[in-house]
Amino acid sequence: MKLLMLGGTEFVGRAITEDALARGWDVTVFHRGHHAPPPGTSAAHGDRTAPGGLDALAAGEWDLVVDTWGGAPTVVRDSARLLAGRTGRYAYVSSRSVYRYPAPAGMDEDGPLVDGSPDAGATAYAEDKRGGEIAALDAFGDRALLVRAGLILGPYENVGRLPWWLNRTARGGPTLAPGRPEDRLQYIDVRDLAQWTLDAAGAGLGGPYNVVSPLGHATMGGLLEACAAVTGGGAELRWTDAARIAEAGVQPWTELPIWLPEGELQDYMCGGDVSRARAAGLECRPVGETVADTWTWLRSLGFVAPQRSDRPAPGLSADREAALLGL
Repeated sequence: MKLLMLGGTEFVGRAITEDALARGWDVTVFHRGHHAPPPGTSAAHGDRTAPGGLDALAAGEWDLVVDTWGGAPTVVRDSARLLAGRTGRYAYVSSRSVYRYPAPAGMDEDGPLVDGSPDAGATAYAEDKRGGEIAALDAFGDRALLVRAGLILGPYENVGRLPWWLNRTARGGPTLAPGRPEDRLQYIDVRDLAQWTLDAAGAGLGGPYNVVSPLGHATMGGLLEACAAVTGGGAELRWTDAARIAEAGVQPWTELPIWLPEGELQDYMCGGDVSRARAAGLECRPVGETVADTWTWLRSLGFVAPQRSDRPAPGLSADREAALLGL
């Protein structure tokens, strides 16, 4: 297989590139040159947002393109149009955020979607991803695979969510654990996402798939207990009622990464039906394996994970945590 990876040097793109290389595929990584791609790839350089930014892709043929773009849909539109006649399939890593909010737990791929346009500039994340989906479909039709990922965790994470919890539990001591241990968690390990995407594209699948762990796969308690165990920092998890957290003005998801309190938002973010993807071969490794491997990677970087410049670093300050815990 000949793969053209649009991106391929960070997080999701890197995991997909490494998986393809492990299969013995011929991989071309198209990127801006800010980070080195994995060894064994061919590189093409360009800025997809700039005039002439796709010139390096004016010639060449591939079996598959994988695109993780999350900004202006016009960028996906222009790339897909350019490549449609010279590429077999187009896999677009989208998001479950394309579903309209609120949505009940258990909703599948046929749920109502936000509006989006392939001709739009950057507006908001959900609308941008939906516009990107439409752009891929317009150019490739049933040769377009829409990978609707949810929360993505694992090695190479450059958003900071799991790395924050790992560093916090490594510090040890009384540690605020939000909500209840049984609060459900739905996510996908980036390596499982990569494997499924390449398997599905290679099998000729098209259309939308929710690609996250099945309901019941993990809980917040399981995640934080795994963090505390693997870091060995002596973290004492103190489960704190969601109402108390809200009264203190502490924000779920941002100040307390990954966690969402029980209710409408948790149903939306952590309640997707994934039976279609599972029937197409999706397998999800245990949460403890994701945590342990991310910790090994984080240690190799001196405990400082890369951080995307377009995303604020998540996490709760020590002072605000101590106040909530009454310390």
